[in-house]
Amino acid sequence: MAAEGYNPANFIQDIINEDKQTGRHDGRVHTRFPPEPNGYLHIGHAKSICLNFGSAAFNGGLCNLRFDDTNPTKEEDEYVEAIKADVRWLGFDWDDRLFHASDYFDQLYEWAIKLIDKGKAYVDDLSPDEIREQRGTLTEPGKESPYRNRSVEENLDLFRRMKAGEFPDGARVLRAKIDMASGNINLRDPVLYRILHAEHHRAGSKWCIYPMYDYAHPLSDAIEGITHSICTLEFEDHRPLYNWLTEQVEVPDRPQQIEFARLNLTNTLTSKRGLRRLVQEGYVGGWDDPRMPTLSGVRRRGYPPEAIRSFCGEVGVAKTNSLVSFAQLEHSVREFLNRTAPRMMAVLRPLKVTLTNYPEGQTEEFEVENNPEDPAAGTRPVPFSRTLYIEQEDFMEEPPPKYFRLAPGREVRLKGTYFIKCQEVVKDPATGQVVELRCTYDPETRGGEAPDGRKVKATIHWVSAAHAGDATVRLYDNLFLTENPAEGGDFIANLNPKSLETLTGCKVEPGVAGAAPGSRYQFLRHGYFCIDPDSTPETLVFNRTATLRDTWAKVSGK
Repeated sequence: MAAEGYNPANFIQDIINEDKQTGRHDGRVHTRFPPEPNGYLHIGHAKSICLNFGSAAFNGGLCNLRFDDTNPTKEEDEYVEAIKADVRWLGFDWDDRLFHASDYFDQLYEWAIKLIDKGKAYVDDLSPDEIREQRGTLTEPGKESPYRNRSVEENLDLFRRMKAGEFPDGARVLRAKIDMASGNINLRDPVLYRILHAEHHRAGSKWCIYPMYDYAHPLSDAIEGITHSICTLEFEDHRPLYNWLTEQVEVPDRPQQIEFARLNLTNTLTSKRGLRRLVQEGYVGGWDDPRMPTLSGVRRRGYPPEAIRSFCGEVGVAKTNSLVSFAQLEHSVREFLNRTAPRMMAVLRPLKVTLTNYPEGQTEEFEVENNPEDPAAGTRPVPFSRTLYIEQEDFMEEPPPKYFRLAPGREVRLKGTYFIKCQEVVKDPATGQVVELRCTYDPETRGGEAPDGRKVKATIHWVSAAHAGDATVRLYDNLFLTENPAEGGDFIANLNPKSLETLTGCKVEPGVAGAAPGSRYQFLRHGYFCIDPDSTPETLVFNRTATLRDTWAKVSGK
């Protein structure tokens, strides 16, 4: 397993280095990536995946994929399979180390019995609201439950009856007996088990009590022999409970929890609950909508996994939360695609051009380079004929100063072919819209250079009308208008109504015909694009992955 996406210049690696020097965990490094299967992974999870798998690989260790599936009402096999596919797509593999917290339900139950036997856990009859009310505040201690001092025998009896299904949902819980006056609210007798008569997607109807995440997670780490349990900062206050539980069940080589700052991106929502709402309420087309920050979404948009790993390595690992610009992620995507994506010509808003002095029925082929950044990429043949399409924005009837593209009487270069000059403008008589340009070409300029030395100030791209393929192009913008989508309360209010623009009737080079979904290209002057699975043999569908560094949005002749 490669350590790609892992930058060892971080405080977690410092801890691992010290552990190796002192012989802690016998020098082992064993991590895990532990998603809950209640939604799709998002870009924030990519950082955790790279960190867990990468640190293990860098240190010659192992990394497990474990599903912390302790809430049957929200977990589905769909999410399990999607998460496995995302981890593999990102470039990592767990080999034979695929586990589920539900694999350990019997052992977790036995450890709960052990806690009761030791007087460290009790069955509480208070309702969830009553438990919440008695928990106290940051400045006031909590109140002990009237059921806190039940005998071990009574607690064992009640807990076994809970497991047997004698009580309804919410009637009783198992709580740890720690310290209701603790300054850390997580140690104020946290709930370990609750009654939940729900079928589990793996365990079926075997159980009607389920462990809480804070109970199952550290003990699952202990069962798997995890050495370094790497979590995000919101679990920092839970670490004392993590340590208390592994100590109470007397694990010989206790894992240690280490917290790092999660990945927060501008204009991006990385809450599973929020993303689920976007899907369920129809604000996006699904979990894999290319506007979504899910890994399935960015994959469909055309983000290469190599670029995401590079980005995760560049942002590094910090101890405090911060906000990373979405532009930094796009920069990593562009850097990779600039080196690897073949160039193609595509006309998104076509304007017909007829070369009146070009022989009717004649076709030429021009060799055009595939990628100037990759000499090994070679060239491709591009057909040229009498009727072409250019971009509407590449012509202006009354051009302003410093506009050097096509205009009446003006000459420009068609990329890789000839100079052409606009002689006549044809308009729709009903609307006045320009529908065709009648131009002449100079056959002496084949290859784009004039033998008499004259120069033109603009080169524009084109496609041959007789050979072009039909395409639909989706142009994406940020899904949210603000850097922090949740500011002001409901993030729905900050949705960008112009996050998607769909262009039909686009024209592309014939060379892309038959390309598989997921194929990536740079469309000259437009940006990077990816073929969407919605494509048909008749019409390709392209998603814009990212714009170019220097877009063609300005009216200029560059």
